[in-house]
Amino acid sequence: MKSHALFVGLGIFLSRIAGLVRERVFAHFFGNSDAGDAFKAALKIPNFLQNLFGEGVLSASFIPVYAQLLAKKHDEEAAKVASVIGSLLFLLTSFLVLLGVFATPFLIDLIAPGFSGEKRALTIQIVQILFPGTGFLVMSAWCLGILNSHRRFFLSYVAPVVWNLAIIVSLVAFGFKQGQFDLAITVAWGLMIGSFLQFAVQLPSALKLGRKIYPSLNLKMAEVRTVLKNFVPVVTSRGVVQIVAYIDNIFASLLPTGAVSALAYAQTLYLLPISLFGMSVSAAELPMMSQATGTDHEIKEYLRERLNRGLAQIAFFIVPSVVGFFFLGNYIVGALFQTGEFKADNTRYVWMVLAGYTVGLLASTLGRLYSSTFYSLKDTKTPLKFAIVRVVFATLLSVLLTFVVPKQWDLDFQWATVGLTLAGGIAGWIEFYFLRQALNKKIGKTGLNIQFQGKLWGIAAVSAGLAAVVGHGILNEQLHIIVQAIIVLGVYGVSYFALGYFAKVEQAHSFISKIVRRIK
Repeated sequence: MKSHALFVGLGIFLSRIAGLVRERVFAHFFGNSDAGDAFKAALKIPNFLQNLFGEGVLSASFIPVYAQLLAKKHDEEAAKVASVIGSLLFLLTSFLVLLGVFATPFLIDLIAPGFSGEKRALTIQIVQILFPGTGFLVMSAWCLGILNSHRRFFLSYVAPVVWNLAIIVSLVAFGFKQGQFDLAITVAWGLMIGSFLQFAVQLPSALKLGRKIYPSLNLKMAEVRTVLKNFVPVVTSRGVVQIVAYIDNIFASLLPTGAVSALAYAQTLYLLPISLFGMSVSAAELPMMSQATGTDHEIKEYLRERLNRGLAQIAFFIVPSVVGFFFLGNYIVGALFQTGEFKADNTRYVWMVLAGYTVGLLASTLGRLYSSTFYSLKDTKTPLKFAIVRVVFATLLSVLLTFVVPKQWDLDFQWATVGLTLAGGIAGWIEFYFLRQALNKKIGKTGLNIQFQGKLWGIAAVSAGLAAVVGHGILNEQLHIIVQAIIVLGVYGVSYFALGYFAKVEQAHSFISKIVRRIK
């Protein structure tokens, strides 16, 4: 598991670093402006299509079936399944992309009802440019499904680097020549080109591994019907989860300028540890869990062992991420975004929003692995059921914490944006609780050891305290924010691993022992 998760994590790390560079350059030229709000809101609509039919859905419905055929040495049947699913996905995506381009003006009123005038017109134009690119991203997820099933993880997860580079190039090449509204259009075209490149770099390897893949609409195969049967609940589940993000965006669009952008900047950071540690472990585990064989008891024991090991591996990195975002988020946000139009007050605002996100960070990340375990058992309905529960609670809490509480307590509008992320975090814990309870009934008791959790939270808190003392008590405030961040976060990271080593936390002990052996 560690080697596979390492390749996934490395690919995601490189793509996320490219993504952070992209966001920093974007923040430099747009800040929390109307054009920035329009672009971030526009991304939500085509992203809905990508998330609905992309990586998560294919991973849950396609990979378990395809990987199991490979495990049984049924390569020809596996190729036929990949051919049919790819053909169906291409036809469905093409239809939805075409429909989306013409329906964009109506969709804008759903996602950003608070936009009007030039801001609304710009958002519509950007969405219409982005929709075709989304089709390429969905098809790149089909490539990812094939590559992952053959345990070729790195290429599929590093491919988004070219997507990010295309956007960065368009920003740098035209950012100093065009106004914000014109630049937003140019960047949209850059994004569309990047989407095509992300698909193009994966396609040759996917076709080579899949061997006899060709256009086909043969729906008679039992394995194809199994994929389609699982596809519907997973699509619905993903759609339900996406509703949470859309609710946030709708509410943010009703707040003053800057709320949509601040939410997007904070979400970029929030998704980083989820992708690096939650997605890497979950993506590596799904094909492995799907290939489990033996008696019912042996399969359950195998799944429990892999799940518990994966949960511990995820928690070791997510717990310090939560503590770091909450207590040291000003250094992180400032180092990444504070330049050009993005000022110090923007940094404080985004940090506040990010702090709200931290409430549900651990639940969301662990929940991914629980969902993957359900998918490996070809149970796609249980995650759907609890995703709906999450949306209901997120919506109710968002209304309460975004509009009711700030108004009654006479709080600044920025706290309303924090309420959005806080509501989502609480709802995430509710979903996680039900996922764990349901899976425990299926395969036996699972979860993180309480003593292990206590160690992680304790050493993270002490490490953050040491880093805060260095940042506020020793460092000169006149130092550039990037220099401050490097020193403070360096102290935090070194302290966390060192304290983890002395506290005999397995992951920290293993990591430092390897370094010591190499030095010797």
